[in-house]
Amino acid sequence: MKKTFPLHLEGKHPDRLLDATKHEIRKYMKRERNRALPEGVDFWDFDCRFGATEQDAVVAHSAELIGLVDAIAKEGGKQFYIEILAKHGVRKPRDPAAGSTIANFLEE
Repeated sequence: MKKTFPLHLEGKHPDRLLDATKHEIRKYMKRERNRALPEGVDFWDFDCRFGATEQDAVVAHSAELIGLVDAIAKEGGKQFYIEILAKHGVRKPRDPAAGSTIANFLEE
């Protein structure tokens, strides 16, 4: 998804428009996560960019997007650009020496 969302439209309440844009973002990410995974892939990950315009967009984490939308709305911005591209994610195995386990906790 590469899209510029307006935050002020004639005849629309700004709060309802903001809610609708956040809903569309969440709906898109949910739809992408529910796609079938290719062989050897553990989950769907996202490359995201966010900014007031496409030229100002910077890399953002997918968990921060809704907060960034709220922040730009509080500042009184008229629009924002968001880019969400799905990519393959593969989980890395944990290093047993690096983290604590329940067994280590119970031994202490």
